[in-house]
Amino acid sequence: MTLSAEPRISSELRILIVVKRTVADNTLRGRIFNIQRFSLNDGQGIRTLVFFKGCPHRCPWCANPESMSPRIHVIKRQAKCLNCRTCLQDPDECPSGAMEYVGEDITLPELMKRLLKDEVFFRSSGGGVTLSGGEVLMQHAFASALLQELQALGIHTAIETAGDAPRDHLLALADRCDQVLFDFKIMDPSLARSILNMNQPRVLENFSELARRGVKLLPRLPLIPGYTLKPENMQQILDFLKPFHLNEIHLLPFHKYGEAKYPLLGKTYSMHKTPVPDAETLALYRALAESYGYRVTLGG
Repeated sequence: MTLSAEPRISSELRILIVVKRTVADNTLRGRIFNIQRFSLNDGQGIRTLVFFKGCPHRCPWCANPESMSPRIHVIKRQAKCLNCRTCLQDPDECPSGAMEYVGEDITLPELMKRLLKDEVFFRSSGGGVTLSGGEVLMQHAFASALLQELQALGIHTAIETAGDAPRDHLLALADRCDQVLFDFKIMDPSLARSILNMNQPRVLENFSELARRGVKLLPRLPLIPGYTLKPENMQQILDFLKPFHLNEIHLLPFHKYGEAKYPLLGKTYSMHKTPVPDAETLALYRALAESYGYRVTLGG
């Protein structure tokens, strides 16, 4: 799919056309918790990332813990609190914005209106829209409809996924996007189940099916001390990928950017004392991936 082939009409007219075309889908709603504009990661060019709420997995290192629950909930940012004598615990009434909702339900036309505000940046940079999470496959019906609308406009689309879902849910999205960013985590099936609540055999079967169908795949490997940052785990991933003859892989080093979110959600961050990998360690894992012939990128 190429952007250059798309007729040049104004974004305002595009929005009008999209809203008119999707009016029948106005009852179809997705639940998201963030829209991140002007991203240079998670796909090519300048992108907008749509973060879907809900995830079946329980990765201890998750940087978006607010994505785990499919429910809309309320958090309180104490630094913003005015210590009102009577707190209504209501984000709609909070004068300082200390109370806020995490998550919103949105219709397809409304989300398309927001995304098309940045269409000029997508087209000028070769960028587009990436659906992330949480796990986007949990909302496959809405996500599939969204991808279909973006695809009809010639906008580059990608999804980020761990691939652990019924095959038809995954294929519904993969058939309507330009690239699948596929995360590999713990390869040992019993550890993947007990630690992450992940069905690893299904993950591998789904990846194989996408490859068989010719879907453009980008494997990504989170490097997490104590979990995935182990030579044997990395070796198993690379050996699994070898028959697919892919030329690029992304290594995602562990970070603690999401740590501050955990207490806001009443959760404990179990990775608090875990050190981030040093440059020497990352260089070793990069060299291992390169020895398989991959072009390696550190980060997304």
